[in-house]
Amino acid sequence: METTIQPMSAAESLRQRWEQTKQANPRMRALQIARTLGVSEAELVASACDGKQTVRLNTDWSVLFSKLERLGEVMALTRNEAAVHEKTGVYRNVSFKGFAGLVLDEEIDLRVFHQRWGFAFALPVENARGTLLSLQFFDKEGHAVHKIYLKDADRARQFNDLVEEFRHPDQSPFIEITRHLEKDTTRPAEHIDKDALLRTWSALRDTHDFFPMLRDFEIGRTDALKLAEGSFSWKVKRETTQEMLLLASGRQIPIMVFVGNSGMIQIHSGPVQKIKVMENWVNIMDPRFNLHLREDLIAETWIVEKPTDDGPVTSLELFDAEGAQIVTFFGARKPGKPELASWTDLTSELKKQMTA
Repeated sequence: METTIQPMSAAESLRQRWEQTKQANPRMRALQIARTLGVSEAELVASACDGKQTVRLNTDWSVLFSKLERLGEVMALTRNEAAVHEKTGVYRNVSFKGFAGLVLDEEIDLRVFHQRWGFAFALPVENARGTLLSLQFFDKEGHAVHKIYLKDADRARQFNDLVEEFRHPDQSPFIEITRHLEKDTTRPAEHIDKDALLRTWSALRDTHDFFPMLRDFEIGRTDALKLAEGSFSWKVKRETTQEMLLLASGRQIPIMVFVGNSGMIQIHSGPVQKIKVMENWVNIMDPRFNLHLREDLIAETWIVEKPTDDGPVTSLELFDAEGAQIVTFFGARKPGKPELASWTDLTSELKKQMTA
């Protein structure tokens, strides 16, 4: 009697290739493996979905986030191609309304653009410190938008209870991603009325009005900065970020560090202490906040000034070769209060010393 051999599914084949690649390259991260194998990171993670170790979660984002506080202290991670932002804290003060969600704690401070999200999984992650329980969120294209790592081993029961509560009915190892998410359309800079843009810019009353202004003019951010150069923006050298961090650390100037991607912005507010440069990486290595920045992927660096009702607000903004924001730095401030004089002085120094 002949035995029929069932063909291996694509997901099973992917999972096996993932395991083989991990064994051959134990320090290789999931994103690197996914790219090596020609798939998205979400597809890679989904291939291990068995409903036991790796569990697909449902997409009720607002309710799920409202329950994260029960996990206690965790590490929140948000990254893009050139920067990784890691912050330790508790998910408190969660609210979702319309197109965005907020987590507003002194330590975990997030802007959640959940309409672009598509998938979530709970899974164990092996690293040098052992096995970490994680929640991982991906956009509809399969890119990682946010990850959460359990810090307190005594909260493992609460973690498992949360996973069971949000277990997706479909635990198959296959997902269907969207190949290209829609992006805002922009016009070339030469088609923009520069004088009108600068008049509108000069009349801004809040930093949150800046993005709507760009959208109204249908202009990309770096194109707007080029049109405003010398008035509201100053192009500076790539090394400006290193210099700024060293000065902020030495003078103990509290700063804000924004790192975002298609579905999340994660923010640190406070002083930074340990600045370490390793080859292409500029790092903040503080006990509860880490930033890892690939300096070689920075194509443009700008100091930017935005008028507000509280006075000018100055930022240091980094962009990649495609004009995508990598990281943005501000002096730490609260709405209704002027910018720190120490931050204004620091950025003024950088404008003089580091202009490209």
